[in-house]
Amino acid sequence: MTDGLSTDTTAAAFGWTRAADAGLTFRRITDADLPFLARLYASTRTDELAVTPWSAEQKAAFLAMQFQAQRAHYQRYYPTADWLVTMRGREDIGRLYVDRWPSEHCVIDIAFLPEHRGSGLGGALMRDLLDEAAGAGKAVSIHVEKFNPAMRLYRRLGFLTEEDKGVYDLMRWRAAAAASGSQASDYQVKTA
Repeated sequence: MTDGLSTDTTAAAFGWTRAADAGLTFRRITDADLPFLARLYASTRTDELAVTPWSAEQKAAFLAMQFQAQRAHYQRYYPTADWLVTMRGREDIGRLYVDRWPSEHCVIDIAFLPEHRGSGLGGALMRDLLDEAAGAGKAVSIHVEKFNPAMRLYRRLGFLTEEDKGVYDLMRWRAAAAASGSQASDYQVKTA
């Protein structure tokens, strides 16, 4: 990897002290992680698929196809990203995909298994990522589904919606804007 991160699995090795204090560790993804990552992906689509009239087999086939498509897209468009499994103790509980570009850091994806959502782990990790970007003088971007409950967290952290991408909003955090207390109403949102 060109990002300079060690292969150590402790959050502190990445400089992510809040994540370390929350007991999170990380490791780079290998092919052996694909079944876990597919299960994690499926857990992020449960509510959406609950209203479909499909059979369990149809849902499973759809989720497998969508997971593979997402993975191929990410690999193609973010070839220099860090692909990390998030762990607590020895348990795999999530994923973090982050790319560090010259102008900003892009959080490609962050997700936790349902039983670990809403417990502050994502907030701790995102604050560490914001600190890392601020230290490098960079913004942080993330695409967020409009009805994702994590949207509230991103807004609390100072992310502003910069572009309406249909199902997703492109959100961006800038250290200067967060420090000044800028609000989303201070910016014009581009629409798709």
